[in-house]
Amino acid sequence: MMDLIGRLFGQLLNACCNLTGNFGWGIWIFTFLTRIILLPVAIMVQFNSIKMVKLYPEMNRFKAKYFGDRDMISEAQYELYKREKYHPVLDLIPVIIQLVLLMGVVEGIRKLMDHGIDMSYFGLDLSNVPIKTGGAVLIIPLLAALSALLMCITQNISNVLQSEQSFANKALTLTISVGLSLYLGLFVPAGIGLYWIAGNLLSIVQMYALNFFISPKKHVDYEALEASRAELKKVEDEAAKQKKSRSKEDIARENADYRRFLKEGRKQIVFYSERNGFYKYYKNIIEYINKKTDIDIHYITSDPKDEVFDIKRDHFHTYYVGDNKFIVLMMKIESDIMVMTTPDLQNFQLKRSYVDKNIEYVYVPHDVNSSNLTFRKNALDHFDTIFTSGPRNMAEIKEREEKAGLKKKNLIEWGSSVIDNMKSAYEKIMEEEDASGAGAKKPVILVAPSWQNDNIMDSCIEEILDVIDTEYFDVIVRPHPQYVRHFESKIDALASKYEGRPITFQKDFSSNKTVYTADMLITDWSSIAYEYAFSTLKPVLFINTPMKIVNPDYKELTTVPIDIEARDKVGISLELSDVPKVDEAAKRLMSEERFTKTEMARLRDSYIYNVGKSGETGGKYLINRIIERSR
Repeated sequence: MMDLIGRLFGQLLNACCNLTGNFGWGIWIFTFLTRIILLPVAIMVQFNSIKMVKLYPEMNRFKAKYFGDRDMISEAQYELYKREKYHPVLDLIPVIIQLVLLMGVVEGIRKLMDHGIDMSYFGLDLSNVPIKTGGAVLIIPLLAALSALLMCITQNISNVLQSEQSFANKALTLTISVGLSLYLGLFVPAGIGLYWIAGNLLSIVQMYALNFFISPKKHVDYEALEASRAELKKVEDEAAKQKKSRSKEDIARENADYRRFLKEGRKQIVFYSERNGFYKYYKNIIEYINKKTDIDIHYITSDPKDEVFDIKRDHFHTYYVGDNKFIVLMMKIESDIMVMTTPDLQNFQLKRSYVDKNIEYVYVPHDVNSSNLTFRKNALDHFDTIFTSGPRNMAEIKEREEKAGLKKKNLIEWGSSVIDNMKSAYEKIMEEEDASGAGAKKPVILVAPSWQNDNIMDSCIEEILDVIDTEYFDVIVRPHPQYVRHFESKIDALASKYEGRPITFQKDFSSNKTVYTADMLITDWSSIAYEYAFSTLKPVLFINTPMKIVNPDYKELTTVPIDIEARDKVGISLELSDVPKVDEAAKRLMSEERFTKTEMARLRDSYIYNVGKSGETGGKYLINRIIERSR
């Protein structure tokens, strides 16, 4: 194959040399012709590079949003590339072509040398290998390295894609390119080094020509790019600050807890929490097990400041193991049961134990939303047991198993610990308010959006606040904590705009009292909708912003997700174009008979298993399984 390519390139080089009467100038003509022939490829790559840079603002935003979650970032990037039909491989085409051309030129020059062609150029014999002959021909590898340096510098400044790379990437590319050019120039015939010089210099000319005729500035929103870059940098700086704050004591504590956990040997039951605040998903279950048995519960958290360390209880053992170390620990765990709220077991970093193949992995959901819609398609496939929140959740998992030919799991009619606890907290607050004898007050609307693209805060918050009748309603805006973290200045600006009106912007999330005391909720696709409706038995006004879809194939199942199916049962939904009707819809929610507490309770009981008894239900199942496995 290379012999054939060599003959073809040799003939083309020979023709160029005959045209100029000189081998050196023939190399220049040959290089120029290859650039002309391959111009369509260069244009295609230019457009592909521009497309990539156009995607950077959105990429930077989801990198900031999912910072530290490599799986979610990879998934979001894949979906973005798929949606925009961007092909990263296209940017490799010039590199591949350059390598093929280089090999062809090497063979071509060897063919010409075999035929004894005169290869002199400005007094240099281009058939010589500089490292062997030395002398004046050593100027060729030096010029090759210099031309590579010049090409990299200009690309780092003016190439549409390369200019957006990090300093480290630019420096690495420059070092490799210059080093390779110098090495290449020293160990191959000088004619090949001259080809490399010509190629580098003509690439610079071609780059500026493409930038002139296909200007990136006409296609890329550089203001949005800078804004997104600043947002990502802020998150990176915060993460770096937190990383620095991880004291030597925390590191020593992690190592000690890691060893202590393994030293304990085989356990009966292990719970895992990704970060502080996740204990609420297990609280009722753990308390039931602790109350009814003397089973030792081992609780691992990846947050050194997790509130769980404040719990002092017999048979309850806590450990701090950070994210990275936990990946390794998962492979070594020995236990009868492992309980998690983390999906995607076995799909990414978190694997089933390599040491103990008989662990029963139990998944406990965070919320009552559809796992088919809001998780990846195979997110729950590798669990043995799933605590289901209600009939919809149960039905979609069964249908997924049947259609994908999966092994049947233990599907437990469980419920929702979050809703149970919110229900108890709400009832307690209502008792306290009744006891205080507080007088009548205006109805309160709570606006609590999700943390996803185009949520209420980004799409229509001002339109909503402008139309709500604040003579009739008080309004509390409670953005998602992540939104406050990233856009606190925007919230402050809104607070200034609506100063003087009965509209409160909440940035402190230490208390959920505003959630319980509100008379209705306005949200988009947040999971708070059903938690609020089913714990307080009050209605929800939904704004149909773009739906959060993690599994684009969710319609493969015929079971309609609860997120969609129950939307117009627990409240009213409005399209974005109908936002001017928010006040009218809110007043209707206050008066319609289908939103009475009796009707809402009936609806809740039809969608959620074991209301008020999820802890007992989950605890009993785990206790029975431990007893069965100990026999």
